[in-house]
Amino acid sequence: MAPAKKTSRTPRNSGSSKNPASAAKPTGLQAELRQTKPFSSLHAEVFLNLVRTAEQLQHALRMKLKPHGITETQYNSLRILRGAGPHGLTCAEIAERLVSQDPDITRLLGRLEREGLVRRERGAKDRREVLTKITGDGLDRLKETDPVVNSAVHGLLAHLSQAELKTLIALLERARLLATPK
Repeated sequence: MAPAKKTSRTPRNSGSSKNPASAAKPTGLQAELRQTKPFSSLHAEVFLNLVRTAEQLQHALRMKLKPHGITETQYNSLRILRGAGPHGLTCAEIAERLVSQDPDITRLLGRLEREGLVRRERGAKDRREVLTKITGDGLDRLKETDPVVNSAVHGLLAHLSQAELKTLIALLERARLLATPK
């Protein structure tokens, strides 16, 4: 009977070799962050990858919007108001719909109003209610920036297949389940 073959417990893609130093060389996010110790858990590594990826994608979009004098949150607010139509929305309704939460939505809308991109007015039925509506200049700014954003978003994710994008969407939606306020 032949002796049993010894098997290695090292993962296949670990980059291990006879040199033990090369086996411990950080890869991926660990290398990007120049972190020499492993992450405390797989959950921590996934979480930090999500945060790092989101920040890098947002930074790339921010740089594309900068020449147009608008931030991602301002762009998002204008899109929300365009979708709301002529009725407009309250400050709280806009805040609920933002992709990235802004702790001072009132100040954000004030900046957009000073630039003439939105207007705020008291509600006809309830004078305590202040509605924000997009202006013609705000719609023009969106006509100018929509192609920039669409091109940037497509370019940033063009290396992923349709199937990968759909899988990523499903995984991210599942990941947000517990974090989403009820």
